[in-house]
Amino acid sequence: LGICGADANIVRAHKRIHANTDYGFVGDIDAVDTEKIVQLLEAGLSLVMAPITHDGAGQLLNTNADTMAQAIATALSSKYEVSLVYSFERKGVLSSIADSNSVIPIINPENYASLKASGQVNEGMIPKLDNCFYALEKNVSKVCIGKSEMLFNKEFRCTTIQ
Repeated sequence: LGICGADANIVRAHKRIHANTDYGFVGDIDAVDTEKIVQLLEAGLSLVMAPITHDGAGQLLNTNADTMAQAIATALSSKYEVSLVYSFERKGVLSSIADSNSVIPIINPENYASLKASGQVNEGMIPKLDNCFYALEKNVSKVCIGKSEMLFNKEFRCTTIQ
């Protein structure tokens, strides 16, 4: 079932506000209605959730998809054993952007700090990894990042976040 966070009041957010920057209609998540998601799952539905949230006053907000996935996984971890898979165009987090096979097999807090300091991990990968570590802190059992078309392949390799 394709839904978004605004449907059935599943994900509430607020408009991102910072002192000198107008982010437009970007939303930061306030709450996830875990019980409504559980009801849908227990009815046998497989959910595909778009990262559109709302502010409770009728305004739709564009929410970062990685943050949305983390918030939903985190909310569901109180009811289920949850694995969070971030799928994207690469086989995992790469040590060299020029080498598609240079997948870093494991990233933990210690090597994450050095990967950031060296510039191997930068830009858009930093918020994705921050969401990974937050999910693990909130009892998500496993997090990995890998190429979407390989998810159901027996030889699926990804970067495991620990």
